[in-house]
Amino acid sequence: MKLLIVLICISVCSIIHSQENNYNIESIVFYNVENLYDTLNDTLTFDDDRTPDGKYQWNLDKYTLKIAQIAKTLKALNNDTYIATPTIIGLAEIENIKVLTDLKNHEDLLASNYGIIHEDSPDERGIDVALLYKKDSFIPNTIHSRRLIIYNEKGFRDYTRDQLVVDGYLHGTYFCFIVNHWPSRSGGAQRSKPFREAAARLNKQIIDSVSRKHPEIKIISMGDFNDNPTDNSFKNILRTKGNKVIQDEPYLYNPMEKIYKKGIGSLAYQDKWSLFDQIYFTSNLLEDNNGYRFWKAGVYAPNYLKTKTGKYKGYPLRSYASGVYYAGYSDHFPVYIYLVRKLTINKSE
Repeated sequence: MKLLIVLICISVCSIIHSQENNYNIESIVFYNVENLYDTLNDTLTFDDDRTPDGKYQWNLDKYTLKIAQIAKTLKALNNDTYIATPTIIGLAEIENIKVLTDLKNHEDLLASNYGIIHEDSPDERGIDVALLYKKDSFIPNTIHSRRLIIYNEKGFRDYTRDQLVVDGYLHGTYFCFIVNHWPSRSGGAQRSKPFREAAARLNKQIIDSVSRKHPEIKIISMGDFNDNPTDNSFKNILRTKGNKVIQDEPYLYNPMEKIYKKGIGSLAYQDKWSLFDQIYFTSNLLEDNNGYRFWKAGVYAPNYLKTKTGKYKGYPLRSYASGVYYAGYSDHFPVYIYLVRKLTINKSE
């Protein structure tokens, strides 16, 4: 009996000891939502196809369903943790402030009290990037929209998306978030490669500039890069690393590289998976210094986001494919990282 009492005491004591440290978890999500347009015709952009009388007959019913599906996905992303919805959400392929307002006000997201950060970019299709943030978690400080100036082979300006740069305080810790949507592979991967490399150089300039001004800041860059983690734009321009290394100089760590090398992707084309959707960050988020640090990363791909049958079985279930309406979610899966911060419980309480 005495031995049993001793064993019970040891077990209870270790549970109490393990509970002395709790962790605050924050999720950072990026999602290319595939052409989230409203139903109105904007005369300043080429959005005619996404109107009720346009090619895709984009009406209120389809729009309302699309908003509901995106909201459902964002709410479900953190089901494996104790947090309800993402803290920070980067979005691509959104048309304007209206669609962002409708999204954050959907019943699945309304209680999260999201703020919106959005700047109109010169993209000809009228699609932009944006940032949603929980107002009770993140306080924005400065907002910049950095323009990418590129020219096509004929010497004409190629209008594309800006890189959205937001710094501020996440529960008192200084962060910078950059939301990207780099030029597509239209015309071929090699032919369009210089455009994405130009975007990578701009991104590197932004990160280096912010780091010089604020050495302590934690920088997270996310987006649809239309390049994989092992492409030249990442490995030789941004100089991202897929493994944690010990070195005096700070570097950019890309957890998506290991995921990609396992054959996991966020979109598929001609039976080949790519991981164009990525989140990478400065190496100070790898340090265990009682502040925020990186925990894990992933691609969110539950069955309901996948095509169930046919030639594209297992691919992301998209809204449209080859002009046919499938009432799906997006042609991309969302990606995420989790950050954790140790919270010490006062034993005297």
